[in-house]
Order: sequence, then C-alpha cells, then structure tokens
Amino acid sequence: MLSGFFLKSFRILLLPFALLFWLGIAIRSWLYNKNILKTSSFGLPLIGVGNLSAGGTGKSPMVEYLIRLLKNEYQIATLSRGYMRKTKGYALANENTTALDIGDEPMQFHLKFPDISVAVGEQRIEAIPQLLHDRPGTQCIILDDVLQHRAIKAGLNILLTDYNNLFTRDFYLPTGDLRDLKSNYKLAEIIIVTKCKLDLSVGEKLKIIREIKPLPSQKIFFTSIEYGQPYHLLSKAVKEISAETEVLLVTGIANPRPLKKKMEAISKEYHLMQFGDHHIFSVDDLNEMKTKLAALPSSDKVILTTEKDGVRLFKFGDELNSLPIYVLPIAHRFLFDEGAAFDNIILQFVKNFNKTTD
Repeated sequence: MLSGFFLKSFRILLLPFALLFWLGIAIRSWLYNKNILKTSSFGLPLIGVGNLSAGGTGKSPMVEYLIRLLKNEYQIATLSRGYMRKTKGYALANENTTALDIGDEPMQFHLKFPDISVAVGEQRIEAIPQLLHDRPGTQCIILDDVLQHRAIKAGLNILLTDYNNLFTRDFYLPTGDLRDLKSNYKLAEIIIVTKCKLDLSVGEKLKIIREIKPLPSQKIFFTSIEYGQPYHLLSKAVKEISAETEVLLVTGIANPRPLKKKMEAISKEYHLMQFGDHHIFSVDDLNEMKTKLAALPSSDKVILTTEKDGVRLFKFGDELNSLPIYVLPIAHRFLFDEGAAFDNIILQFVKNFNKTTD
C-alpha cells in the first residue's frame, strides 16, 4: 500500500511530461482528422481491437474470442505489431516460430489456433498486402492493438476499457496510463467495459454509460473475467487448484490485480514473482522459480502463470516437464446476457462486408 502511494506521488511529479505527451498525440490526431496524415482501407473486413491506455484491458482474450467466433465460417488472420520481439518487419508464423520471432501475444494465438494465419508487422499498411500475398484466401483480418495506429482504417473498431480504470477517469502518460486522446473513443463502433465484477448492477451499468457518453451509433457492452481450468504448459494435463494448493504465481503482465484476487479466492496460499510487462524470462529467472517452489512446505504446490507468460517460458522445453508449471487461461464473459447481441454485430459486419464486395 505504501509503495503504491509513493508510485502515485512520483507519477504526479511527472505531470509536465504528461502535458507534453498530450500535446504530441493531440497534434498527431488533428493531422489525421484533417486528412493531412493519410489513412488507408482495404477491400476485406478488418476488425480492430484496441484501447486508449497502456495495456491491461484484455485485448488478447478479446482477439481469441473473435477468432473462436469467426474461424469456423471464415479464413481468419490476425495481425499484430509484435511488441518486444527480437525481429523487425513483416513475419508470418510457422511451425518453427518462437515468441522471440513474433512476440508473446501473437505466439499465444499461433499455439492455440494453429489453423489460422498469425502475422506481425510494425507497418501494417505494408504488412496487410504481404499477408494477403502469402494467404490469398484470407477473408477477415483481426488487428490487435489498433486504435493508435491510424494509417490503417478498420471497418469495425472495438475499444476496451478497464472497469477499475475507465479511460474517462484516467490521465496521460507518464502521470496516468492513457496513450491516446480520451476523445478518440469516438473512433470505435463498439466499447467494452472489461474486468467488471460479476454482480455489476443495472444501475451502475447505466451510470458508466452516462459517464462515457457514447455516440448514438456506438454500442456498449460489459464483460467480466472468466478463468478456465489450469493446464500444464507442456503436457496440457489439467490441474485442480484447491484450498490445499500452495501457488507460486509468476506474472509478467501489465495488470496482475485480477489474477491475484483469483488466487486469494481459490488457493491455500500464494507467493508472487512479479516481472515487468512482456518480460523475457532468463535461465536465472527459471532457477529462481525452482528454488522458491522447492522452499514451499506444502506437498501440493504448483507454479502458476498466464498464457501470455507461458509462451515466453516455452523456450526452456523439456526442462519444464519435471516442473508442476501450469497456465491459467482467461476469457471474456458478457454480462446482462448481451453476448449474443455482440456476436451478431461481428457476424453481420463480416457477412455484409463480404456480400457487398462479391
């Protein structure tokens, strides 16, 4: 609690830099709005998933949700920037690809959905034609982390904002977490308030909608986090985390708070090893995990991490076979029985786009 207070105090001291950052993104946004900086579109349905803040809103689970929704009817591809990878330029995932080649989130999509095309490229205006050249049958592309990269215009943009840190209540980096103008929420066709409590009331829902002030054309949905069954990183064997299980929780994600709350609810006790977002694990990190796990007194003990972290541990290969190292999958759960309405918007967008271009 004390460290959090000092962190907030330090970030307030960075207010002059936040104002300069705001000025920079305001000028850039104005240039796009005036068409001085150009935006390009493509002749196939592009669905953008993004946020206005620096991570932690649930983009990867939303991309996975869209993949599951569309992949049985259409040839799907995902295109990401490949943040924190060790390569540059366009790359299309194959059987030899690692997280160092394309980044952790695209690697997660590639491992979970090997039947779809997963590509990365910093310059999406160049990457999309290359992707379509390599996969000419592609019928829909899901753009991961798109709102700040306006050189490409998606036909349908989905904006995610964390219930615990709504963009309306946030401030600009580095004082706050915003990396884009608050007013750019108007660029999205759909707004999703993520990581809500399961018992969110209708009254609170309406209060948040009034606070966001959506345009008449915008739709707002609310989701909570739904955790799946933990499975072993290599063998995929499932594990029941009970009140007797002692957990070494390893995280390298932007916002581990919901995960920590989950551990408090289901495990006997958990111990945290927290790294920075997109941390690249070293041999020393792995050895420290082994040491800390061995020191836990319980006979029922596991290392638990996220799927995004798991793909960055995958490189240690067979060395993980002897470790009880499990990953905890997450998904979006739509509240107020509105999942079908969201699905219908997505399906109709892709269907009608393809119909008009036939």
